Amino acid sequence: MWIGSSLAGIGGQLTIVTVMLHVFELTASTFAVSMIAVAGLVPMILAGLYGGMLADAFDRRRVALVSASVAFASTALLAGLTWTRTETIWWLYALSMIIAAANSVGMATRTAIVPRLIPRDQLAAASALNGISFGLTVMVGPAVAGMLVALTGFGWTYTIDVVLMLSMFLGLLTLPSLRPEGDIVRPGLASLVDGWRFLRRAGNIRMQYLMDITAMTFGQPLALFPALGTVLLGGGAITTGVLTAAVAVGTFGSSLFSGRVVQYRWHGRGIARAVQAYGAAVALFGCVLLAGVFLPPASEGSPNLALIGAACVALALSGACDNISSIYRNTMMQAAVPDAIRGRLQGVFIIVVAGGPRVGALYAGSLATLTSLWFPPLLGGFLVIGIAAVLARLTPRFRDYDALDPEP
Repeated sequence: MWIGSSLAGIGGQLTIVTVMLHVFELTASTFAVSMIAVAGLVPMILAGLYGGMLADAFDRRRVALVSASVAFASTALLAGLTWTRTETIWWLYALSMIIAAANSVGMATRTAIVPRLIPRDQLAAASALNGISFGLTVMVGPAVAGMLVALTGFGWTYTIDVVLMLSMFLGLLTLPSLRPEGDIVRPGLASLVDGWRFLRRAGNIRMQYLMDITAMTFGQPLALFPALGTVLLGGGAITTGVLTAAVAVGTFGSSLFSGRVVQYRWHGRGIARAVQAYGAAVALFGCVLLAGVFLPPASEGSPNLALIGAACVALALSGACDNISSIYRNTMMQAAVPDAIRGRLQGVFIIVVAGGPRVGALYAGSLATLTSLWFPPLLGGFLVIGIAAVLARLTPRFRDYDALDPEP
């Protein structure tokens, strides 16, 4: 299932980037491209919530297979429309929304499946493997998409994604039937209320949500990358791509060498420290950008390689710290939440993970417009450090969370 999800994830990145390039070719509008993410956000949130309810009410293997089938069919239709030259901007929007929704259901369901397949003491290692998968996906997918579109066109790139998505079925088809354990609540308002009541009692789970929202709101500088390549660091789109890849390199590296990390049992403390370290890395990135104000490129538009290298180091550190926090957060979600409600909590978790970076983009973009490009990450990094320290100080139960005795 991990191999299938990894290959399908790379294919999904191919389609995400290709749809962006495709929309731009059809419209020549940056706004139209940005609306792809906006259009997919609401379906992704609704599907994450409803998908979690489905995962807590029906055979999770079947739910995962149905969601994978919907994503596969939508991508195949996208390829077919492109090959027959009948695609339109509205088809691209609609199919992107359907794929995002199907992937949300599939993600919530597959994550809820994992604790049923492996022992509890291996959950942290499984989360580290997911970090490797995510790092590879973000590093490989966008770069390959750009190359394939340039060399072969849109149709072949979509078709390659269709082929890669077949690997997801290999993992899911080999699973046994996995019905939720415990009291089953049918999807609907009663299921949502039941999940909300559990979350109100689950202080440790709520606190890890708050930690992640803090980090993503004030420490997410991705929205600044295009402007940095044009205005401050030089190098244009290439610099933007390099900065984005640097975060993924940190994620990949910290997962690859995560043996000591997964053995640490105090996961609440680990989350707090990793989030604070993440804030420090983001603040360091802000300092590098501040230095760029005084050390501009040698000639207009040329890249300042020293500053770009320093920025990449800071971003790689932020990716590593965020991944370590993610390992502990995922493990806590899978070990401390009862099986009968795990799908719904995973759905909420997806909303936190998906919504936080978008709020962070609003913070960084708005503040940079009012001040300067270096100010949002510098201020945000210190805010993350301070808020995480206060939250950890005020919640000794979360700080003392023990992976050997998981409690929500």
